[in-house]
Parts: sequence; structure tokens; C-alpha cells
Amino acid sequence: MRRAARAEEFREFAAGRASHLYRSACLLTSGDTHLAEDLVQETLGRMYTLWGGRITRIDNPAGYAQTVLVRTFLAHQRRRSATERPVGEVPEGAVPAAGDDPTLRVALLGALARLAPKDRAVVVLRYWEDRSIEETADALNVSSAAVRTRAVRALAKLREQLGGSLAEFAAH
Repeated sequence: MRRAARAEEFREFAAGRASHLYRSACLLTSGDTHLAEDLVQETLGRMYTLWGGRITRIDNPAGYAQTVLVRTFLAHQRRRSATERPVGEVPEGAVPAAGDDPTLRVALLGALARLAPKDRAVVVLRYWEDRSIEETADALNVSSAAVRTRAVRALAKLREQLGGSLAEFAAH
């Protein structure tokens, strides 16, 4: 594949996937838009190095990009500087969506933020990205049983954190 054709094909892919990756990254980072942008940029950079070579043998480049995003997020969480401090509130417009209840969105993002990074990744992949248990396990490089266990525990933590307020939000 010629270099110019490869670059143009990647630009089209990146333009089509960037907003989706950004929304997922915002969920993974609990609304930290700056970190979400960094994660998407790093993901697309990693994808570009593979583009035209190994990536042509991958059946689903979009799914692979999502896997790269999650693994990049988890790697960032492992090396996070001790000087960084999480904020108590989600910034306005962190995860824009038309027609959503902002109170519910802030409550859910706050509850997601209190989950461990791997639990958060499981919830985002399984329930936001609608991936199967096997696809989630593959993306996180863990067993299917580990995904099931993390999903059950993470959902229980979310229910505990949101408690009765979830029913209050659902009534709107």
C-alpha cells in the first residue's frame, strides 16, 4: 500500500472513530476531558503505526481501536503520578448527549469514578460499548470468568452508590 493511500485511509478511519473513542474515554476517565483527549490521541497514534501492516489482517479495526483505548487507559492508571488529584465534580459538557438528564449523567459519572479502573473498564465495555463477555475479556486480556466477576461486583457497587437515587432519576 502506498504511503499516501495509507495515510488517507487512516485519516478517514480516525475522522470516523474519534468522537466515539472520545465518548468512551470520557466515561473511562469519569469526565476528565483533557485526559480523554490524550487517551484518544495516544490510541490513534498507536493505530497509525499499525495501519497498513498488521491492521489489514484485523477484521474489526474499530473494535481493535476500542481495545487499544482501554489498554491505554489502564496503563495510564498504573503509572499515574502521585501528585495528581481527582476533582470532586464532573466539568460541564464532559459527556455531551442530547436529551440526557444532566443530574443523572453527573450522578452516573461520579459513581463510575469511584469504581476501580478495571471495574470501570468492564462496565464501559460491557454496557456502554455493548460488547460480549468474550470481547471484553479479550480487550482486557483477562478470562471470561474475571469479566463476569468484575461486572457483577461493579454493578453491585454502582447500585450501592446510587441506591434509591437511581429510581428517583429513572422517574424523570
